[in-house]
Amino acid sequence: MDSCCSRRRRRSVLCVLLVLCCSGSSGTLRVTAQNPEAAPPASFVFGDSLVDSGNNNYIASLARANYASNGIDFEGGQATGRFCNGRHVPDIIGQSLGLPFAPAYLNPATKGTAILKGVNYASGGAGILDDTGFTFIEVITMDKQLTYFENTKSQIVNLIGPAATDELITNALFSVTMGSNDYLNNYFLPASQRAKNFTPKQYQDIVINKYRGQLQKLYDLGARRIVVASVGPLGCIPYQLTVRLRQNGQCDPENSLIINFNTALKGLVQELNSKIGKPHFILVNAYDKVIDLVTNPGSYGFETGSKACCGIGGQYNGLLPCVPTVPICQDRTKNVFWDPYHPTDAANQVLAKQFLDGNDAYPFNIRQLLSYQF
Repeated sequence: MDSCCSRRRRRSVLCVLLVLCCSGSSGTLRVTAQNPEAAPPASFVFGDSLVDSGNNNYIASLARANYASNGIDFEGGQATGRFCNGRHVPDIIGQSLGLPFAPAYLNPATKGTAILKGVNYASGGAGILDDTGFTFIEVITMDKQLTYFENTKSQIVNLIGPAATDELITNALFSVTMGSNDYLNNYFLPASQRAKNFTPKQYQDIVINKYRGQLQKLYDLGARRIVVASVGPLGCIPYQLTVRLRQNGQCDPENSLIINFNTALKGLVQELNSKIGKPHFILVNAYDKVIDLVTNPGSYGFETGSKACCGIGGQYNGLLPCVPTVPICQDRTKNVFWDPYHPTDAANQVLAKQFLDGNDAYPFNIRQLLSYQF
């Protein structure tokens, strides 16, 4: 009986770590001994507003999305705290892998056996650096999200014991989507002290060095299937197009800083994998896919890649966020952007498919990571 239960538990324990980052390799890694039936038992999500499932509903933050028209296309048509008309990328990936939506860590209902399928720690406005997002009063920094995961791990131990917990976490899917706010709501801010005191390269090194310790800690806590997402083209979002007075949807040159950051992030993933000796971290290329969505929206069935569906301000609806008094577009499937900062459910579906099965990832995509025999 014990042996049978152990085998069942092993089959049910595959989670994936989505950490949005880039990395390079001096050689070619080959996926071997794939298990076609591999499927994660849980999904643990770390990040910012791109993947927040409602944690900011429970803190004193100005970055909140628990009001209409957010969630209009989500299950039940109600706002949940997601900065989207529907699902974010980890939601869609989890569904594709047979998982329920990972509940927000701070939701009082996230307790007991509910945590065995995964937990979402993401927070709108959060970043890699502790001072990122200070304009929102309160956010859950990446360091604090890791502390919350430690708490979850202890709770899981109490539920199923240490051995089964280690196995679950080893096979779990972890996702990390961080870095956007370290630029958008830190270095790019008017009168930013970081920009005043550090060159772009110096600041990039500060962020990467901090990220290195955080990703290493995640590994040390037992995560073995970790997806890191690169930072998207911030110079192309409706907000930046508006405040930078860009014409005809042309992205702002500040994207060059993001390209450099993603190159360094790719190097970080390569470094971590080389140090460990196995490809426990993968990078999914959010930057290039979003650039393609923005510049070639028609190829994906969209009508506009630069105008927010829910927002006010200029030709891109890029100044005011999506609040109840702001009108929304009639067909949300025709816009890449939901609000001045975040993609629509339709755009997130494109990204999720690319991350799961696409060939523009290092060293391989999510589905291959799940099948990899370490």
